[in-house]
Amino acid sequence: MKVILKEDIQDLGAMGDTINVADGYGRNFLLPKKLAIPANKVNIKMAEHEKRLIRKRKENVLNQLTDIKNNLEKAEINIHVKVGENDRIFGSVTKVDIEDKLKEIGFNINRKSIVLDNPIKDLGTQTVKIRLHQEVIAEIKVNVIPE
Repeated sequence: MKVILKEDIQDLGAMGDTINVADGYGRNFLLPKKLAIPANKVNIKMAEHEKRLIRKRKENVLNQLTDIKNNLEKAEINIHVKVGENDRIFGSVTKVDIEDKLKEIGFNINRKSIVLDNPIKDLGTQTVKIRLHQEVIAEIKVNVIPE
């Protein structure tokens, strides 16, 4: 049975793909759950039109995210921390701290978008990646400064 996917389905295909599936899988799972539609001439033309619209929307979103990326990369964040002997930081700088500082300067970035393998435990300038989209990753400078 040929169907057109209406959503991305892992291990099967992306939205708008025309695929062959077993008759029972298509009739009993994909079609009733509205995850796919039958692949006939009308639906294929409609899917192609929707793909073009989705491609345009995706381009617009990527352009907007690229602008945000450029603005983020111009920004520099200063985080003040308490230090002890030998300039050792009490605690560490985490995603939450970076998220709070970004909100202070006007960027509404979710902490889940901040790529930080380990919390920052040293003074100085660190480069932190922010994943805005799968294709758009910004790098910001985080200055860890003693109080």
